[in-house]
Formats: sequence, C-alpha cells, structure tokens
Amino acid sequence: MRLSSLADYAVVMMAAAARHCGAGARLNATLLAEETGVPLPTVQKLVSRLSSAGLIESSRGAGGGFRLARPAAAISLADIIEAVEGPIAMTACVDDARHDCAMEEGCRVRPHWGAVNGVVREALASISLTRLASPVAAVPVASLSSGQEARL
Repeated sequence: MRLSSLADYAVVMMAAAARHCGAGARLNATLLAEETGVPLPTVQKLVSRLSSAGLIESSRGAGGGFRLARPAAAISLADIIEAVEGPIAMTACVDDARHDCAMEEGCRVRPHWGAVNGVVREALASISLTRLASPVAAVPVASLSSGQEARL
C-alpha cells in the first residue's frame, strides 16, 4: 500500500501546522510552502481539502490564514489521509456498494478484507498529529529482529 503524493504532502503540512499553531496562531500558505518544500499551489489545494474535512479552519483578509480546527492530539493520521484520499479501503471488496469484481461470487478471501481493512485503519487512527509533529523517536517494533528499531 502506498499513499498518494498529495496525502503525503498533507501529512507533512499538518505536522508543520501543529508545530506552529500553538495559542491560536495562524499560518499562511506561503510560509507553509517555504517551510515544508511543498509547492505553493499544492499547499493551497490541500488547505482547501483539509478545511472541507474540518481539520483546519481558514479565514481571509488581514490577520487571516489558517489553524488547526482542533488540538493536534485529536487529529489522527487516518483523519488526514481520509481528508485527501477518501475512506481507507485496502480493496474494492470493503465497499459494499461496489460490485465490480469478477471473482466476487466465489471469493473466499473477500469476507476477510473488512477485518484487514479495519486493522490498517485502526493503526493509522492510533497515530496522532502530536506524535507526527514531534521529533523522530525510536519506537521498538515487536516484529523486527532483535536490535532493530523502527523510526516514526
């Protein structure tokens, strides 16, 4: 599974916004583009999507800009990804409204995709924007061989 570039950029932008938006401070798209390296038109596009999803609040005019709509601890990685890409769905099988798979009738794996999808979404939902905005920390991962660490 790979995130789109837009979703990746949205996560980078939201982490930067979380670092700057203490005490109700507002950011502007130009500053965010300069800090993150995300092109300004892309920042503007993502600000619109993130605002529509209720993750940031924006205002125009003097003193305008945008800020997080709620505390960074209350925004998850899943929230950001879904704001850009829509609902997390590992396969079309998890969308009960879709019936475009040629193997749907006899597929023995289809009933399991909902559980797999739920685990992936839950993992993404467990990572807060506060964590993403923090300096990199080594996090032990049980599935790695001894002596190895994952960095988040």
